[in-house]
Amino acid sequence: MAKGTHEYADDPRNASILVSINGALIPRDQATVLVFDSGFVLGDGVWEGLRLHGGRLMFLEDHLKRLYEGTKALDLDIGRTPGELTGDIQRCVDANDMVDGVHVRLMVTRGVKTTPYQNPRVTAGPATIVIIPEHKEPSKENAERGIRLFTVHVRRGAPDVQDPRLNSHSKLNCILACIQATKAGADEALMLDPHGFVATCNSTNFFIVRDGEVWTSSSRYCMPGITRANVLRLCAENGIEAREGDFSLSQVYGANEAFVTGTFAGIVPVVDVDGRTIGDGARGPVTLRLQWLYDELLAAEGRR
Repeated sequence: MAKGTHEYADDPRNASILVSINGALIPRDQATVLVFDSGFVLGDGVWEGLRLHGGRLMFLEDHLKRLYEGTKALDLDIGRTPGELTGDIQRCVDANDMVDGVHVRLMVTRGVKTTPYQNPRVTAGPATIVIIPEHKEPSKENAERGIRLFTVHVRRGAPDVQDPRLNSHSKLNCILACIQATKAGADEALMLDPHGFVATCNSTNFFIVRDGEVWTSSSRYCMPGITRANVLRLCAENGIEAREGDFSLSQVYGANEAFVTGTFAGIVPVVDVDGRTIGDGARGPVTLRLQWLYDELLAAEGRR
């Protein structure tokens, strides 16, 4: 059984990487934050996952825009401009001699607290910024063979509870969803919205293909995925009908194809949902075409 779209092969080079903590480059086995940090105490922060491809950080502007929108919503001052933060990331990957096949986790928390309590007013200092680059390639087998999903009881919440569009450190609902899917023998979880329509997966955005048309959920209850937006753009530019809207599990079970999208793995086929074989149980032609178009988009982004 796969470990979902984030399955990867261990790379021994990662044992000696340098991690950036507030600009200081620290060996991995010594990289720590204080136990009073807001991220550790409360999950109070936001994060982004980035890919380094051909020496270029893919779709960096889009990722930083989402990060700064999240910090504004949380009233969290990063203390760094987007340009300065970009320089921090680049210095970190350069210090590790990284050019390609790299995943970067960028994390920002509210900073160190004077006491372990939720009120932001008891934060003692500036934000904590952590950058972890790793040599990490997505599974090629997953991209060809596909993954299996299980629909879990954990719902994506409404924005008046915890806005699902925020890429926050508080991911417990997604973790619980992932646990339930794993216990059911699946690779990842499929999550419904509060009204029972299909929303998203625990760590990726979800699409189906019906009669050649690509469907994905409305963005009300899912992360505004960068890869999700790129797939919709590729559909518009290449004559593939696509729409965002509500659809049910019954429509998923009867789909011709399904796939998920994410920064790390790109586009990965889904061949089974809740024990129902999707299509003929293999990667379909629309999914294959979109994978090819996305690879071309990555190559073009690397040449910009």
